Amino acid sequence: MASTAYSRPSKPPGPAAGDRSGPRLAKELGRIEPKKLGIGLVAGCCFALLTYLSFARLFAIYSPVFDSSSSMVLKNMPPATTTVPGTATGALPVEEQKEVRDPEADPHMPNLPEVTEKDQQEEATATKPAGGAIITEAKITCDENGVDEGFPYARPPVCELAGDIRVSPKEKTMYFVNPSGAGPFDSNGEKKIRPFARKDDFLLPGVVEVTIKSVSSAAAAPRCTRRHDVPVVVFSVAGYTDNFFHDNTDVLIPLFLTTAHLQGEVQLLVTNYKPWWVRKFTPLLRKLSNYDVIDFGKDDEVHCFRAGHLGMYRDRDLIISPHPTRNPRNYSMVDYNRFLRRAFNLPRDAPAVLGEETSAKPQMLIIERKGTRKLLNLPEVSALCEALGFAVTVAEADADVRVFAEKVNAADVLLAVHGAGLTNQIFLPTGAVLVQIVPWGKMDWMATNFYGQPARDMRLRYVEYYVSEEETTLKDKYPRDHYVFKDPMHIHAQGWPAIAEIIMKQDVMVNMTRFKPFLLQALNELQD
Repeated sequence: MASTAYSRPSKPPGPAAGDRSGPRLAKELGRIEPKKLGIGLVAGCCFALLTYLSFARLFAIYSPVFDSSSSMVLKNMPPATTTVPGTATGALPVEEQKEVRDPEADPHMPNLPEVTEKDQQEEATATKPAGGAIITEAKITCDENGVDEGFPYARPPVCELAGDIRVSPKEKTMYFVNPSGAGPFDSNGEKKIRPFARKDDFLLPGVVEVTIKSVSSAAAAPRCTRRHDVPVVVFSVAGYTDNFFHDNTDVLIPLFLTTAHLQGEVQLLVTNYKPWWVRKFTPLLRKLSNYDVIDFGKDDEVHCFRAGHLGMYRDRDLIISPHPTRNPRNYSMVDYNRFLRRAFNLPRDAPAVLGEETSAKPQMLIIERKGTRKLLNLPEVSALCEALGFAVTVAEADADVRVFAEKVNAADVLLAVHGAGLTNQIFLPTGAVLVQIVPWGKMDWMATNFYGQPARDMRLRYVEYYVSEEETTLKDKYPRDHYVFKDPMHIHAQGWPAIAEIIMKQDVMVNMTRFKPFLLQALNELQD
């Protein structure tokens, strides 16, 4: 409505020309006492200021213009939120500020001004991700150089996006508002990825494929029904995730490597969702993300983000090395160990200190295997360890990760035959000792790369014991002139099926005289 302050008729009312009497307004003001006039002016100014601030705040909340770097006035204002009926300030609780639903999807939200295609394009090219940096253009980079010289397992591709990202699980698609069209896309403007952190041709067909679709404008993407102010990571828990070794190598360590720097401010979307797996590792997932995991396969909303990853970065199995793109923050396995101890509230960061001034016995945990690669003379080994001065506990790895983590963290020495149980070294206090009994069959490469080198990278002391022909049950199945004994590499040349059928199904019975020096070495390691 136009103000009347600046409109007047062509001929002003009042006395004829030449009448020098003062204007009517001046006469009226002259009747007002100065004190009352001052109070009225102050009250009027306050009312005008409050009115201005109210409209300025409303405009600041709903206008995309104020999201730009030129708006210096709003830099110290709270995050943009939507008024909720019944709240005094209109601000959402802290835990709700990160996710704001679209008003069309939530009838309890007030109606926002209609968003035009132009507004959507401006929002797509001037968005602010968690961390505060202004993104002026859509960006996508994909790490597809997965081959590691000297290591047989290629890494899967990972794409990192920034800008206007709209995830539609129902369509298995991440819409990427990308006006330039630039990026690693095919002729259809798409990039397809199976977001599983192990490039295994046998497993990948079972991993849900997700498409990144490049679109020219926000109008070409589905409307957001749920907005997030934190980045997203879309990943799979398919594959061998019922095996503790693969739980860590294929999911948890890559997830840590990809998200640890976000300090919980990240939303996880999981494909091939396994409820039991999520429950099993809830303490770790909650440490990595402050938000409930979303089941990618059972979600009908369109989630909108300003940054995110499709897939996860990974290094070698149980190893994290410095790398300019995969690991620019130089995380290490020591960092991962510390993360685990905090997630499970494990108390020990260092093993017991041994020496002449203490009478405490070093704690040894022997992991018992009841399937393959059993330690057949476990009672005798345990008795020898006790005689050497260890306080021995024998236990089988438990399905309750927290309970078994506590047992491992209480140990100064962990002893086990080669297998997934040795993955529990991740819970040992830094400086503890790992003793690996390596079965027959030229297993030195696997023993070193899967558990030996990881132990060193975790700053654990490492002792390995290789069984002889006389200590394996393979001698009861094959004659001594068989290639199992004469040329064990012939087994490896046949591939994993032969390794799994021959080497991985043997049991061992260690020679006590031969094994004793290795136990003494473990004891000595604790005294250094």
